Amino acid sequence: MNLDLKNKNAIVCGCTQGIGLATAIELANIGANITLIARNESKLKEVMTLLDTTQGQKHSLLVVDFSESNSLKEKIKLLASNYHILINNTGGPAGGPISAANTQSFEDAFKMHLINNQILVQKVVDGMKKECFGRIINILSTSVKAPIPGLGVSNTIRAAVANWAKTLSIELGGHGITVNNVLPGFTNTNRLESIISNRSKKQGKSEKDIAQIMKSSVPANRFGEANEVANAIAFLCSPAAAYINGINLPVDGGRTASL
Repeated sequence: MNLDLKNKNAIVCGCTQGIGLATAIELANIGANITLIARNESKLKEVMTLLDTTQGQKHSLLVVDFSESNSLKEKIKLLASNYHILINNTGGPAGGPISAANTQSFEDAFKMHLINNQILVQKVVDGMKKECFGRIINILSTSVKAPIPGLGVSNTIRAAVANWAKTLSIELGGHGITVNNVLPGFTNTNRLESIISNRSKKQGKSEKDIAQIMKSSVPANRFGEANEVANAIAFLCSPAAAYINGINLPVDGGRTASL
């Protein structure tokens, strides 16, 4: 099986923690040159020290706040155009019922997720076409398949991104470019800690009890780890996954009830 990404250039967004960090490390481990994108420069520099360079990889970073789409558009002009892999990843919108969400929350989330994804795709797609090799992976949520109670804005925006990605996969498939969505389930990240904390406060139960209730809904009876999601992402980025295109791949221990 060909998983080798040597001489492939990858952009990994939201890479200073959690799934983004694990993904950057894993892609470097199988040979890719990584461009890290996030808003915290000091943390980005720390991540740079974690990336494998034993295969001659050259890594770089770009400091961008994804809440500022115009800034993203300007700063990515500093990047080369010969990227083979794009990992779209940014923190999810705040939780809460959809009926209570203000319209600005939807607009902000739409910009951070879909608009920024579009800006980045337009930066790299011509280079991917020239190379006849491209992998665009969007890290979303299992809410794409089944809305998660209490995450109204997130459910809405994630679904929009999933349909954007499916459309893109149809347009680009003939150029050797695949577009896929990875849907993490309950994964040990800061995002999960925040969800557990919020549920604990609202339900008047301990965080330990909330965590156990959530684990009991997973056939694997545990939370996932960021590197387990990163392994799936890395496979989809590899030459071995060339005929997998336009899918939503849950990495959730079997929790999602739909096929």
